[in-house]
Amino acid sequence: MNPSWLTVFPDNLRTMLLKLPPSIFPGLEEIRIREGRPLEINAGGRYFFLTPEGEMTRNPDAAYKPGKQDGNRLLDLITNHSLYTMEEELRKGFITIAGGHRIGLAGRTLLSGGRVEHLRDISGFNVRIAREIRGIADPILPKLLDFRHKTVNHTLILSPPQQGKTTLIRDLARQISSGTWGHPEAFWPGLKVGVIDERSEIAGSKRGVPGFDVGPRTDVMDGCPKAEGIMMMIRSMSPDVLIVDEIGRPEDAEALAEALHAGVRVIATAHGSSVEDLAARPALSKLAESSFFQMYAVLARTDKGLAFKLWDGKRRGIPAAAPGWKGREEHA
Repeated sequence: MNPSWLTVFPDNLRTMLLKLPPSIFPGLEEIRIREGRPLEINAGGRYFFLTPEGEMTRNPDAAYKPGKQDGNRLLDLITNHSLYTMEEELRKGFITIAGGHRIGLAGRTLLSGGRVEHLRDISGFNVRIAREIRGIADPILPKLLDFRHKTVNHTLILSPPQQGKTTLIRDLARQISSGTWGHPEAFWPGLKVGVIDERSEIAGSKRGVPGFDVGPRTDVMDGCPKAEGIMMMIRSMSPDVLIVDEIGRPEDAEALAEALHAGVRVIATAHGSSVEDLAARPALSKLAESSFFQMYAVLARTDKGLAFKLWDGKRRGIPAAAPGWKGREEHA
């Protein structure tokens, strides 16, 4: 097994990773490289350190400790030997590579006017591995349907980081676009879907072409800030449904309100562990108070996989919420 994301690692780190048992790779979610500290992996929510021989251990003293040269070489490969062309990504603290894999960065920030201008002396990397899981939206999509208008309800999906939001909305895009509604009374065809993929994670696009299956009637605005992308998509591609990941800024809320006035349905995600968390997010609380969203879903990982609970537009729990689904999730 030699996944494409392995090509971003220096030879010595790649050799260690290739020594992992084949059974680990399907559940591998994160690889963390910290200069001078143990090399760490996250496999299915279980964390291990990696020895120089490529063996998993719980003992940090036995682990390989990447040096400055490892970090420099990794950064060189991630940026394709053109660090200056990635300044905007560095400012945001992550770089997304082909396939939708996101690499988080940590180091010393340079400020200008109180805002991050640049990230340098990078000494921490978190390679988050993206995977497509077809059918993961099967249990939840039938519960989001608006039968009167033959579409989906405005829905906000909440969860803490790395619980499955991005993988879920990727599959929702595919199913809504293809008309795979999963309900015996839903007979209407697939809808036009517009994906605003600011971080290139949902569709995993390369040169504008999605690397993941996001459906036959889906258009993707890749690498574009969400607020601008929403308005561009509405004006240029006339979607029936917009899918947006990780909203939270005031301009995001304003753009979503514009989508509502344009007659476009919205499925969005945000960080949070409950609907009560919306009150602490000014932009989201404004949308909640205006009853913009007709449905709320909160995701959580369990020892059996992912589970979700649903609330209606007035944030009242829906007693018959689906108990969840089995299966391993990649990242959110």
